[in-house]
Amino acid sequence: MWFNGNGSHQWSDAARHLSKVDRKLAPIIAKVGPCGLEPGRDYFGSLCRAIYSQQLSTKVAATLISRFRNEFPRRRPTPQLVRKLLTNGDADAIRRCGLSRQKAGYLLDLSEHFIGKKIATRRLRTMSDEEVIEALIAVKGIGRWTAEMFLMFVLNRPDVLPVDDLGLREGVREIYDLRLRPTPKQVTELAEPWRPYRSVGTWYVWRRGTNDVE
Repeated sequence: MWFNGNGSHQWSDAARHLSKVDRKLAPIIAKVGPCGLEPGRDYFGSLCRAIYSQQLSTKVAATLISRFRNEFPRRRPTPQLVRKLLTNGDADAIRRCGLSRQKAGYLLDLSEHFIGKKIATRRLRTMSDEEVIEALIAVKGIGRWTAEMFLMFVLNRPDVLPVDDLGLREGVREIYDLRLRPTPKQVTELAEPWRPYRSVGTWYVWRRGTNDVE
């Protein structure tokens, strides 16, 4: 769900920096082209999709999220409407969306956090990365990885390194010709030259096998 964006030149400085400091990454950047990271505006919707996507294939998640959106006017879930859907006892609607009891509980908790202003949405863009992570992981079903994806793909923070992401670690193993998948500490050390654009470096590692932006 996170790879939206068709590529732009807003990250051209980052691409030049990464190509200069990392000879292993340079040919991947040349192959993939402009970085497609673009900011998002719908914080609540993005987090709903993140919760929905947990432990599902991309295709299945997209289908179920589409059904979920169909339950709302203009296909846009809001905290108030999601809480209403999940608390009014419409079991058929919830079943149509493919929501498990656990994920329904997560979405309800997310809604309550937004309604109760426990997540300061107007301040998120000015908060530090760690402050944003701390605010988001207080929601049931949102862990550090999801919060890091939100930082990268919604707030477009340039220097996030999600070291627990297996796709990143496997990509680093492949790019650097390592025998074993690197540990989070090893990824941190290898990516040190990428600063202050570790988000962009991570994006290129993920996209190494394709020229197409999903």
